[in-house]
Amino acid sequence: EARLVESGGGLVQAGGSLSLACTPSEFTVDDYLVAWFRQAPGKEREAVSCIDIRDGETFIAASLKGRFTISTDWTKKTVYLHANNLKSDDTAIYYCQLQTPKIGSCLSADYFQYGRHYWGKGTQITVFS
Repeated sequence: EARLVESGGGLVQAGGSLSLACTPSEFTVDDYLVAWFRQAPGKEREAVSCIDIRDGETFIAASLKGRFTISTDWTKKTVYLHANNLKSDDTAIYYCQLQTPKIGSCLSADYFQYGRHYWGKGTQITVFS
C-alpha cells in the first residue's frame, strides 16, 4: 500500500531548528510533487513548501522564506523540510503530502482539484519559549 513515512519533529526552543523527513513508500509513479502542510490548533491548514521530484523545482510560502527550506535526497527518495529560527507560531502538526501527477504548486488555490493526493499521518513540532 502506498504511504508516506514521516519522521522528525519534536520539542524545540524558540530560535532553534528542526528537520522533518518524508519518504514515499510503495509509490510506482515518477511524476509527483511532495509537499509539507501544517495545521496549528484552531487554525486552518496551510501549505508550507513543496518540491517537484522530477526537476527539483521548489516552492515555499512567502511568510516562511528565509527560515524554512525544502530539499531532497534522490538516492533515498526522501524529502526534507528544514525549519530554522523557529517561533511559537510554528507550533503545529506538519503533514507530508504527495500529488501525482505534479500539476502546478502546492501554494496554488486550486491545488487539490488536480491529480491524486496522499497524506502522511503528521508529525508534531512544538516550539517553546
